[in-house]
Amino acid sequence: MRRGGGRNGHGGPAARRAASAVSAVLAVLAVLATPVPAQAQSFRAADAAVREGIRRGVYPGAVLLVGRRDTILYRKAYGRLTLDRRAAAPHPDSTLWDLASLTKVVATMPVALRLAERGELDLDAPVGRYVPAFGGGVKGAVTVRMLLNHTSGLRPAINLQRRAATRAEALALVLADSLLFTPGEVPRYSDLNAIVLGLVLEAAGGAPLDVLARREVFEPIGMANTLFNPLPAQRRRAAPGGTDHGGPLRGVVQDPSARRLGGVAGHAGLFATGADLARYAQTWLRGGATGGARFAEATTLDSFLARDARAGTRLLGWDTPDREAAPSAFGALTSDAAYGHTGWTGTQLWIDPARDLFVVFLTNRGLAATRRHSLTLMRERRAAVADAVVTAVERCGVVASQASC
Repeated sequence: MRRGGGRNGHGGPAARRAASAVSAVLAVLAVLATPVPAQAQSFRAADAAVREGIRRGVYPGAVLLVGRRDTILYRKAYGRLTLDRRAAAPHPDSTLWDLASLTKVVATMPVALRLAERGELDLDAPVGRYVPAFGGGVKGAVTVRMLLNHTSGLRPAINLQRRAATRAEALALVLADSLLFTPGEVPRYSDLNAIVLGLVLEAAGGAPLDVLARREVFEPIGMANTLFNPLPAQRRRAAPGGTDHGGPLRGVVQDPSARRLGGVAGHAGLFATGADLARYAQTWLRGGATGGARFAEATTLDSFLARDARAGTRLLGWDTPDREAAPSAFGALTSDAAYGHTGWTGTQLWIDPARDLFVVFLTNRGLAATRRHSLTLMRERRAAVADAVVTAVERCGVVASQASC
């Protein structure tokens, strides 16, 4: 009889199955014994806060990126691109997100910053200098700066898709609209401010807004995956920002007014990846320096971050924490130096220079499993994620030169 050749011998099937089972157990034990990376340990609460939003149906997918001026501390994708469990998962580097109102601070405002720095745009000039159709009467007192800090007196929004049949008709409605308040006196957030500002920039810069944004912002910073109106091939990797006639809007802007304006507008229409927004945030934390050049002078950036009591929480383009809001999109723990913005589709970017910290939190709330209290639940998730990130960074004592905590 061959040694070990029997059914119960050392080389038989039973022995091999037993050895395989032992190996599997040892492999599991090895995994369990492997220390969890410090990053995952430190950001466990932030991770749980993002997952809770998926569990409660606030959004089907998300990405979270946390970093400093010179490094990424944490990056992770969650869930699916749609409510279909068979849908692809998002990715921080490749998934395109409908940024909604983040367009205001990632495209429109930085174009204004660049043109102003070169002397091609006067922030304190009346809007009518650049867009004559806007002037006349009390509107002649509205300046470019008032469009940026939302003190122009314009109403918050007009549903241009419903009230206009063409882009030309839509712009005519915006330009002819009356003011609700005396210019410069009352801060009131308005999409119309950014739409008109886009027209100002086109006049001052001599090109369409999407061309200006690409030339003045995305290319200098290296944001290769940030654009208006994604091409059909690019739409396949987009997270739908909403629905239209029951179907997901994949790679098509959710905002109805932006759609009526052709997908390119000062207030909405931009798509970007989480990684590109991280590069943008780092440029601000570096005082305008990019990886190989300079986007703008630090003094210019500082001028856009200067506070004006008449503008409430608003800077030039950016928003700041509202300590009276409950909950604030910035959470309760960000410093008074923090600034950022949110978007209707569930997007958010905030930067805290006092901590050398930024957070990119992107979701597609427009596909919420339940629309009831969706906006309130999104505010709660933003605040929970923000506070969890700040707590993690404070607890582990991360400094700018460290890659992880």
